[in-house]
Amino acid sequence: MKPYFSFLIITVLSVSMVFSQNQKKSTAASNVSLLKKEFVIPNLNGISHKVWIYLPQNYQNTSKKYPVIYMHDAQNLFDEATSYAGEWKVDETLNKLYEKTGKGFILVGIENGGEERINEYTPWKNEKYGGGKGAIYMDFIVNTLKPYIDKNYQTKSQQKYTGLIGSSLGGLISYYGGLQYPKTFGKIGALSTSFWFSEKVVDFTREKGNLKNVKLFLLVGGKEGDNTDKDTQEMEKLLLKTGFKPKNLKIKINPEGKHNEAFWSSEFLEVVTWLYQIKY
Repeated sequence: MKPYFSFLIITVLSVSMVFSQNQKKSTAASNVSLLKKEFVIPNLNGISHKVWIYLPQNYQNTSKKYPVIYMHDAQNLFDEATSYAGEWKVDETLNKLYEKTGKGFILVGIENGGEERINEYTPWKNEKYGGGKGAIYMDFIVNTLKPYIDKNYQTKSQQKYTGLIGSSLGGLISYYGGLQYPKTFGKIGALSTSFWFSEKVVDFTREKGNLKNVKLFLLVGGKEGDNTDKDTQEMEKLLLKTGFKPKNLKIKINPEGKHNEAFWSSEFLEVVTWLYQIKY
């Protein structure tokens, strides 16, 4: 597996974006907010992580409970003012989905730690690029953040309603999290996943990939470079060989897709509707 270098650019930009935020106009929808509580993750780093939350448009007027999707790189999910490479427009997409289908979600976005992003989103070390603290980050989501969200919001907390979605290294940590915590996450979106980062992902998949009740959407673009599409196809074959149910696994290769937020934004709706079996 060959390295894909755009994650380095993303990491550098995630540090520099702080200086340009005030020059951009906020594009976040009114039903998106920052949690008042921030989280310092023990044994990970000393960074206080901000958490964004999207609530369905009718949330304040109902006691209804909703599925929850957890996502990474929150700076890029909702707001052009905080994004460093364009935003996913997750809030606009979910608002339109609700208006058309009546299906609502709570979406929780965790900000990355800037220059610590590689450490946070990689479960294993890379000899050249370091990293390897992803297990600590995922433990935080499962055992600290999710209980906090379930306690303070109207959530459907069961595994079959709980999703985990990310791209690039965020795709890698989502893939890892889904296989490592199959009793917590039932819906996984691994977009443009950096499978190249460590060969240990192969043995990990052989050990953990025989899952019965987890749905996994693997998305990749044909113009991402460095065999990202081939790596994803190889992981699909390995998962099926390991025993992952074919009906729960979807792989999509968009020939025109590039390794950027515009691509992931354009595919986000399909990822969510497939994972949650929503007709749109």
